[in-house]
This record gives sequence, structure tokens and C-alpha cells, in this order.
Amino acid sequence: MAVTLITGGSTGIGAATVRDLIAAGHQVVATGRDEARLKRLATELDAGEALHLAVGDTADYPAVQAAVQAALDRFGRLDNLVANAGFSTHDTIADGDPDRWREMVLTNVYGPMIVVKAALPALTESAGRILFVGSVAGVKHTPGNVYSVTKWAVTGLAENTRMLVTGSGVGVTLVAPGRVATPFWHSREGGAPEGPALTADDVARTIVWALGQPAGVDINTLVVRPVGQPI
Repeated sequence: MAVTLITGGSTGIGAATVRDLIAAGHQVVATGRDEARLKRLATELDAGEALHLAVGDTADYPAVQAAVQAALDRFGRLDNLVANAGFSTHDTIADGDPDRWREMVLTNVYGPMIVVKAALPALTESAGRILFVGSVAGVKHTPGNVYSVTKWAVTGLAENTRMLVTGSGVGVTLVAPGRVATPFWHSREGGAPEGPALTADDVARTIVWALGQPAGVDINTLVVRPVGQPI
């Protein structure tokens, strides 16, 4: 039975992935800053001992270390890491708020870096997998968009990490979704842009599929758009 740690597991793609991981028989440690949301998810899933909640900020290294340790203490191993936590300020370098950028860069870029650092010894021991949730915005530029800058950093971090762990038995995957209908858009003026969108479940199924590949198979990059998304 695989043990998976996922950051940002309380809502959106993260919550959908927790649901699918549990359904696939994983034991899961889900992190998030909003304890109430995590508890609602746990109540909904009624997964019992298979789900452990780790309340904390993905940009707080001690909290991240504690989540990794919780997986080891509770389940005895760690097989997969899903670095999912992230958000957007929905602005540009020309018109945005630098104070909000700082929090976004810490969550979207620093967060994945430190969770990989914390989890890598356990993942090396289990010959596990690291999966980064990036974005199409990290493989195709959106002019001036600061979120896009952070997701380009995640794209680079995925390949940098893959090169680091080559030879250790650890696999590395980047899943880069296109537009997804989730609460991600709630903070954007006007809400989600018009056009086709994936569901969180669509992305979650892709993540679980990538984690479920046979030992020795390393799926490195998956770009997943809704049919009809032009960029």
C-alpha cells in the first residue's frame, strides 16, 4: 500500500487528488493551512486511519518537516510526494502588488523546494516518486503575469530535481494543467475567464495515473489542457 504526502490538499486539485488517492488504496498525509477545510474533507471521505491531516503552511520548513515525519511515524514509509500547494495573485509586473507576490513566490516556488528537501531521504529509501503540479502558464508565457513566472520556476525545479535524483531510483513528474474550474479563480476579478476548462477530478486522475506507473517507468512531463483551450 503506497503512502503519499500531498501539499495543499484541502481544496481544488489537491482535495480531488486526496479523494482519488484514497479510492486507489493509498495512505495519505494531506497538508493545508485551513484546518476547517481539511477536517471537512476528512469527514466527507470517512477514510479513517488511511488519511492523516497535517495543518501547516507549505512555505514553513518546520511544518513541512513535521508533515514528512508524520507520514513516517503513522505509516512507516513515504512512497510519493505531490507538491501541489499554490495560488495566483492574478496580476502583472506592471500593475500588481509586490507584497502579495512575496507570499505567492514563497508558496509556489519555495514551498516545493523545501518539501522535496524534507522528503527526499525517505523517498530515496523507498525509490519513490516526486510529482510537481505546475501549469500551462509554466510552459507557455502569459505576458507579465507573475503567477506564470512562479510556474516557470516550478517547471525548472522539476527538471532540476529529476537530474539531481537520477540514479537514486526516485522518479520525477511535472503535471502542467491548463485552465481548471476550481476555487483558484475566486480571487480573480470577474472570476474564471470564459472558455473550456478541466475539472479538478480530471487533473487528479492524471496525477494518480502518473504515480501508478510501474517501477522503473519515469513519466517526466504531462501537459493537460481541456479540448479547445488555445494557449
